[in-house]
Amino acid sequence: MAEAAAKEHFLHLQHSESVVAGMAATVFAGLIQKVALTADNEDALVAQSVAIAIKLAMSTEKLVKSDQEWVKKDSTSSYLGG
Repeated sequence: MAEAAAKEHFLHLQHSESVVAGMAATVFAGLIQKVALTADNEDALVAQSVAIAIKLAMSTEKLVKSDQEWVKKDSTSSYLGG
C-alpha cells in the first residue's frame, strides 16, 4: 500500500466521474468503519465502493431530472415543465 501512495498520478476526470469518485470515497469511509482495512481486502473494498457509488448515481439519474433536462431549448425564454 505504501508504494502505491508514493507514485504520482495525474487524472483528468470529467465532472460526473468526479462526483462518482466522491461518492465512492464516502461509501469507502463507511465500509472501513465496519470492516478492517487490510492489504488483502483493500482492492475489493475499493471496487465495492465504486460499484455502490455507480449504482447510486444511476438510480439518481433515472429518478431525478435536472433543470437542463426540463428547459425548452427552442425558445428564447427558459421555463421548467414541458
